[in-house]
Amino acid sequence: QVQLVESGGGLVQPGGSLRLSCAASGIIFTINDMAWYHQAPGKERELVALITSTGHTNVEDSVKGRSRISKDNAKNTVYLQMNSLKPEDTGVYVCYVSGITLTRQNFRSWGRGTQVTVSS
Repeated sequence: QVQLVESGGGLVQPGGSLRLSCAASGIIFTINDMAWYHQAPGKERELVALITSTGHTNVEDSVKGRSRISKDNAKNTVYLQMNSLKPEDTGVYVCYVSGITLTRQNFRSWGRGTQVTVSS
């Protein structure tokens, strides 16, 4: 009912930057939270950053000062700008969106993820 499509991952050298995008589509009435999670190789998925419907943001300490989450409400799209990337930032970045559908049902959707590799 609600699909998420991520883009922007890739291979980058340490110290480089990437901008991830996640576009939500489908029978969306309203979006509540939008977030990015990071799953490093062999580890569990962890929250990186979240932005609420009112624009309040929460960025985890591991990326604070290096990353910024933002959104475009008109496009139902959330972005994650990551700077000063480190090898430990390597992994799959997965988008998460919650909200209400046009049929007035709550939804929680996950994207398939986009790979980020930080290596020289």
